Amino acid sequence: MSDLTRCSATELLHLYRTQRASPVETTRAFFARIRELDPLLKAFCWIDEAPALASARASEQRWSRGAPCGPLDGVPVAIKDLILTRGMPTLRGSRSIDPGQPWEIDAPVTARLREAGAVLLGKTTTPEFGCKGETNSPLTGITRNPWDLAKTAGGSSGGTAAAVAAGLCPIAIGTDGAGSVRIPAAFCGNFGLKPSFGRVPAYPLSPFGTVAHLGPHTMSVADAALAMNVMKRPDARDWTALPADESDYCAGLEDGIRGLRIAFSPTLGYAKVDAEVARAVRRAVDRLASMGAHVEQIDPGFDDPLEITTGLWFVGAWTVWSGLTREQQAVTDPDFRAEAELGAGYSALQVQQLNLRRGELGSRMRQFMMHHDLLVTPAVTVPAFDARPAGHSVMNPQAMLGWTPFSYPFNLTQQPACTIPCGLTSAGLPIGLQLVGPMFGDALVLRAARAYEQTQPIPRPPRVPPDARGAR
Repeated sequence: MSDLTRCSATELLHLYRTQRASPVETTRAFFARIRELDPLLKAFCWIDEAPALASARASEQRWSRGAPCGPLDGVPVAIKDLILTRGMPTLRGSRSIDPGQPWEIDAPVTARLREAGAVLLGKTTTPEFGCKGETNSPLTGITRNPWDLAKTAGGSSGGTAAAVAAGLCPIAIGTDGAGSVRIPAAFCGNFGLKPSFGRVPAYPLSPFGTVAHLGPHTMSVADAALAMNVMKRPDARDWTALPADESDYCAGLEDGIRGLRIAFSPTLGYAKVDAEVARAVRRAVDRLASMGAHVEQIDPGFDDPLEITTGLWFVGAWTVWSGLTREQQAVTDPDFRAEAELGAGYSALQVQQLNLRRGELGSRMRQFMMHHDLLVTPAVTVPAFDARPAGHSVMNPQAMLGWTPFSYPFNLTQQPACTIPCGLTSAGLPIGLQLVGPMFGDALVLRAARAYEQTQPIPRPPRVPPDARGAR
């Protein structure tokens, strides 16, 4: 293909196999694309071409011998700046962390990607400690949306989503503690998967607790399945990880959804949804029905768990804050500081009560999913809004997550959930459809998303954002 940066990972692997492209020329093409657009997007906070090209050259030699070392050999991948990566700083979007310290440890997902032959391009931006659904921080500034540079990329995996959607890499790895994969995937128009909790091992574990998941961003469902086959491999450092899953998520991906029982909840019983978003999601659900799924409009029957999510989240922020020195605290993001101050007000009894309420929600959803194969909702209530600097609003639960009420419930319940684009607004911004599966139903979520993708392939944003010249 004439432009390797428009290729999916699956397509790149075919080109390598048929010797029509090489990992070296592919890696160089992506770095050229990063140099062209990343000054506008601020999707990357760290790139280092020399190690990546060395990795690509080693991959090229393996392909020339017909002996790739793994299923992602030579595929460029980016890693969110919350995930430890040997040889690259992991600053967590914070000025409080010393970039000059040794960086000698790979997190489990990073180690598995290296073993599979992936070429690691660099680290993608995050708000400080992944603390919010917008990607802005005093360290890296504002990460922008490739569909419209005036709009937010979402967060906290905003750099990850923006990089994939803009063609800066075919696969990028994000984290999701309250929607942080699915929010930016919906805003930037790419596929984003939050697997079942523990399906992808993590180390160190998130200070925000057992709501934190790791998942891939891609421009095709097949690429996400390919990435998950690598990411879900076991690692003993994560004592919360699920038992090893040796299944192939690419197998059965084309089996369709005929006969599946789908619950469609347009509001979850409590959300207010933008009219354009609501119409696009309903059209998408009609497509699912036309493919043979049995669709029933029904709400799961729980109240908005925003108070549970933000209470536990603020306590997590207080935990991180308490581990910083006074000098480090002085240079933190005002939004993170505000979250920590809110967390300081919770008693041990209140935290225990929140966890009990979370358990009730999890039990309700386990029972609900006994009668439904999938739950379908909008991904976010609104399209991407204006990009804003850190500290732009007073921090409270509504400001933090009130506009994304479909995402955080399924961090609390730990279920697999994905976002896939289902149309554009009249202003040309992506709209996301969320598919939620039963616990451990990751392969089913991917299969259903692939069925929908076949009816409406994922569009890419303009090759260069419309106002790029002015933004420069």
